[in-house]
Amino acid sequence: MELSSFIKVLRKHKYTLVIVPLVTIVITFFLVRNQPDNYPSEAQIATGIVDDTQAALNPNSDAASDNKIAQQFSNLITMLKSKKMLDQVSYQIMIHDLTSKDPYNKPSKLVQQLVPAARKHAVDVYTDLYNKRQALSLFDKDQKGLHDVLVSMKYDDQSLLQKLGVYRTDNSDYVTVSFESADPNLSAKVVNTLCSEFINYYTLLVKENQHKAVTFYGRLLKAKEDTLNKRMDQLKNYKIKNRILSLDELASTTYDQISNYESKLQEAKKDAVANAAAINDIDRQFDPADRKYVESSMMRINQQIVRTRTHLQAANDAYIQSGFDAAYQSRIDSLQRILNLQIVQSSDRYIVNPLNNKQNLIQQKLTLQVNYDLAKNGINSIQNELNKLNSRLTTLTPHEAVVQANESAIQIARDEYMDILNRYNQTSLESSFSTQLRQIQTAMPGAAQPSKKMLLVIISGIVSFTFCIVVLFVLFYMDNSIKNPREMANATKIPVLGYLHRLSGATLDLRQIWSNANPDAEIRQFKNLVQSIRYEIDHDLKDEKILLVNSINAGEGKTFLALNLAYAYSHVNKKVLLIDGDFTKPDITEAVKPKTYLEDYLAGTLSLTDFAPGAKIAVLGNKGGDISVLEASTAEVIENRIALLKNQFDIIIVKASPLSSLNKSKEWAAFANKIVTVFKAGQTLKDQKKQHIEYLKNLNGKFIGWVLNEVDKGQVPPTE
Repeated sequence: MELSSFIKVLRKHKYTLVIVPLVTIVITFFLVRNQPDNYPSEAQIATGIVDDTQAALNPNSDAASDNKIAQQFSNLITMLKSKKMLDQVSYQIMIHDLTSKDPYNKPSKLVQQLVPAARKHAVDVYTDLYNKRQALSLFDKDQKGLHDVLVSMKYDDQSLLQKLGVYRTDNSDYVTVSFESADPNLSAKVVNTLCSEFINYYTLLVKENQHKAVTFYGRLLKAKEDTLNKRMDQLKNYKIKNRILSLDELASTTYDQISNYESKLQEAKKDAVANAAAINDIDRQFDPADRKYVESSMMRINQQIVRTRTHLQAANDAYIQSGFDAAYQSRIDSLQRILNLQIVQSSDRYIVNPLNNKQNLIQQKLTLQVNYDLAKNGINSIQNELNKLNSRLTTLTPHEAVVQANESAIQIARDEYMDILNRYNQTSLESSFSTQLRQIQTAMPGAAQPSKKMLLVIISGIVSFTFCIVVLFVLFYMDNSIKNPREMANATKIPVLGYLHRLSGATLDLRQIWSNANPDAEIRQFKNLVQSIRYEIDHDLKDEKILLVNSINAGEGKTFLALNLAYAYSHVNKKVLLIDGDFTKPDITEAVKPKTYLEDYLAGTLSLTDFAPGAKIAVLGNKGGDISVLEASTAEVIENRIALLKNQFDIIIVKASPLSSLNKSKEWAAFANKIVTVFKAGQTLKDQKKQHIEYLKNLNGKFIGWVLNEVDKGQVPPTE
């Protein structure tokens, strides 16, 4: 497929490309000449969605994403264009036209047929539906009739929607509503009514939803408050019943006391062990006589020391039981000083053995004995206190689990309560403000738009011209027919010897064509094409003389080619014999009306001397009939008779039956030296034709090529 070929197709249909757009332009002009002018009108609605100046009306609102903002605007625009809103507009303008002496549009046939009672009924129904914001029911016969009235006036929602424009102005906070009609007042009325109805409906819808939300959150808040109070009362009663002030502080204090007593216990055990070891070490340094002497001489002072030690032990126990209160520490220190003084006095009164000077050891033993007794008694007191504290801690554990469970439930209830409280406060605040939608620009009757009539006329011409080109291109693209020699050669892979144009004129006189010394350009070109074909055939024939001219189907021009080849050969001074071998359709015989017939020649009743002497072109016709050449005579006789003709003529041209006649054409192929097949341009190569082409290819070189007939002059370059 080439651009040049398509351009040739366009040139061929140039009158179509001119006439069709002109007709379209004329028709469009008559259709739009009476079209009324359009008057646009528009208004703007501020939504408050992206307006920062209105942010104070909703201080808790967060910055919305672009997708969310786009979705909000989409919802508003969809609601503006909804049937519910457009029905309200339809009712109002229909009521105006039915009740006013100056309607917006010319009354339709249905409106003109309404009697006064019907008009009043229609107005009442429209008014009632308007007040109730309801649509006409098409199931109701009466309301369906009223709907038909709206449609007839083009006031229904679908008609209004066709001329209604609703869009967001750039990326601003505003929504623009526009409408155009043949009446400027109607355009303004539709826009203002739609904006007003939308704002009222949207405000009512928002307020209703806000009221429902406040009521819902109020009930939910009361329920959450009751739950929280119930949980708190349960915890309070449990603490009162179990005498619990602060469980966490009490447990913490108990843990601290246990840790402190355990430290003191370890310290007391360490002191007791150390003092016992020191006493045992001193005792090993005394013999039994020394100890007896000392004990007998120190009885009175020892009794005083024992009493002081008893008082010191009691003070130490009280100190431990008080949790190591500092108030008991001063009494312990005082008793300790008295005990030390008594030990010193006992040391001064010692009457020691003159053999041993062990006064210091005795004093140390007495001191260590006192410390050991204090530590030993302290261990028991500390252990008792530890047991009491552990017992107290054990009793606190069940209370801790119950208190923690109650406190956790209280915290959950408090969180839920605060969350609902925040939502309730926010919803209450939002409901106290008016809606953010407001109409900031009122629609006014506008001037007429520039006329689009001429533009429509021009567009119609352009569209029709483009449509013609598209149709021609589709036909060209889908056209698989053979139009020129190159396409034929590419499709069959067989050489094309030449081509012939269709000559103008109703009838053709070949004798006049080939005898005219000064032909016109068309005849001259035609003769050049035939002579070119004759040259190509001579090149393939060489010394052979029998040329068979056939075709795939009937009516493709093999008779025309055979006659013209005969004239072409005669012009190069060759003696030509033209045989009409098509018994079914003997066109050459009918055209020339010869006196010699093929049947007579094959039967032997006609000899070579019977041919016109001195004639450059001799013709053997046939008598017709549904026969083939082998039915006229045997193959041997035919070969012998043709051999005689070869001696008499320079070239023998046989016009055979088409290949579609099967054996009638193929029988002639056995006697021919070369075969030329005529193919009419404009045909497609279907499967049946491809079978005949394969037959021609398998004729062992007899088939020398095609001659393409009736080729369009625009498909090939002109010849000189």
